[in-house]
Parts: sequence; C-alpha cells; structure tokens
Amino acid sequence: MRIGIDIGGTKTHAVALDTEGRVIAQWRGATGQGDAAVVAAALAAAEAIADRLGAPLAAFRSVGVGIPGTVDGATGHVAHAVNLAVESLALGELLAARLGRPVAVENDVTAAALGAHHLLGPAVGARSMAYLNLGTGLAAGLVLDGALWRGSRGAAGEIGHIPIDPAGEPCPCGQRGCLETMASGSAIARLWPEGDGAPASALLAAADAGDARASAVAEQLVANIAAAVRILALTVDVDAVVIGGGVSASGARLLDRLRSQLDADAARSPFLASLALSSRVLLSPPGAPVAAVGAALVGERALPVVARAPQPAAVPAS
Repeated sequence: MRIGIDIGGTKTHAVALDTEGRVIAQWRGATGQGDAAVVAAALAAAEAIADRLGAPLAAFRSVGVGIPGTVDGATGHVAHAVNLAVESLALGELLAARLGRPVAVENDVTAAALGAHHLLGPAVGARSMAYLNLGTGLAAGLVLDGALWRGSRGAAGEIGHIPIDPAGEPCPCGQRGCLETMASGSAIARLWPEGDGAPASALLAAADAGDARASAVAEQLVANIAAAVRILALTVDVDAVVIGGGVSASGARLLDRLRSQLDADAARSPFLASLALSSRVLLSPPGAPVAAVGAALVGERALPVVARAPQPAAVPAS
C-alpha cells in the first residue's frame, strides 16, 4: 500500500492506494499556515489513513506529498509556497524521520498530472497527457510516455507565465499580460467581481442568463483557455489535455464552450483542424483525488533502487 497526501492552501487530502493502484481509503482535513502547521497536517493525514485501514505505518510501502511551491524532487525541499506561508522547508526529510517510511515530495500540479494520467489515461488510451490546472493561477503538469516531465529546471508546464499581451495586467512573476492574468480564477474575480461563490460558475451562469457583460467576459476567458490548450498541444503534442482546478468545477458549461471555441478556431485554420484539439480536451472528474493519487505514485521515487547481482556469463556448450 502507498499513501499520497495533497497539501493545499486550506485543506489536506490523503489517499491510500493498494497494490493495483486503486484508492482504498481517503481522508480530508484542514491545512494551517507556516512550517510547523504544514508538517503537522501531513503527519495527521498519514496517521489518519493508517487508522482508517487499521494498519501500522510500517505496512505502507511509501509516502508521497504534493504541495504548492518550488519543489526539489531529489531532496524533498519546498520553497516559496506562498499560500502556505512556507519559504524554505525540508519537508521530505522531516516527514521521513517522523513517519519512518520513504517520502518523496512533488509540486502539487505535477503530482496531479500523474494522478490524472493514472485515473483517466487507460480509459482514453492516452500515453501522454497534460493536466491544465485553472485555479487561482494557471499551470500545467506533463506526463509523457507514462512518466512525469519536469524539464531541466522544473519549469516545464509553467505556461501561465507566457506573456500573450505585452500591454496587459501585471503578473506576480514580474512580467505583464501573462496567460495566468487572463485565464485563471484570479482573472475571473478581477473581471467579474459581481459573482458570488465560485467565480467561474457565477460568470458562466450569468452569461447563460443573457447578461451582456458576463457574456463578453466569458467569451474572452474561454478564448484564453483555448490558447492554453493550443500551447500545450503545439509544444508537447499530448494525447489529452485534462482541465482541472477550481475553474473546472463549472463542468459542462465550461467544457462545451471550450470545445466550441477550439472547433471555431479550427474552422479558420486547416492546420489546427488537422490537430483535432476539441476531441483531446477532457474535464477532471468532479471530486476525483487526482493530486493525492499522483502524490502516492510519486512516493515510489523515494524507494531505494535495488541493483540486481550480475549474472554469470553463459558457458558455451563444448
């Protein structure tokens, strides 16, 4: 069995996977702010999963953690997790010492990509997949030929910081007009402050009800999300792009608009038409623990590599 822990800005979600990779237990709890609170949340999650299965922690093969911020996958060190008030934390080392199990740590969106591929890939025949996280920010995780692709400096998939409007809004990264400022939850909240609850759902509901301003904002939002899909398809040519994050909770309202936009773009371009982008876009299943599942799979990375003893050379028959 393996434990996967997804540490978010307000909640922590943990799962256990059995030997077949199936989810056999889940747990949710609150996440606090600061180093000590983050470590405590991860420990509580692992212990709660063990309790639910009536098993000691020693019964689990490994523990994986997905967390926002800049993560060194080799050491488990986390930096700049702003939403958690964590600047520098040796999370993997601390958890391994407390849990007595091998621990690996990965960026939460990257872990979610692996989880989405595990849960959805076989059903749609996708060996490669991008997980486009539309939350407060915008970023993607990449799985190519069944393995995570992080890039040479861990920046693979950070398409939210590609500027597409040099005269646009300032981005927290220091540039202007980045895709994140135009196709994310924070962008919706800025452009459509009237919405109550989930901004994307409120926006699309108002557009469906005939609100002219909401319709204009929704049209621009969907066009920018379509641009994100094209960027992923034209750079890594994945089999599928899975839309996740808070904005994806809009469900069919968002997916139908997005596919229509991609089809409209394809109608004007034989090149885009040849790529069949609208058929490659999927929604992350509502409530599916993709990030926690991905974290459990990442945990395997912490296991020691056992070298096979060299085998004696075959002796030719005399």
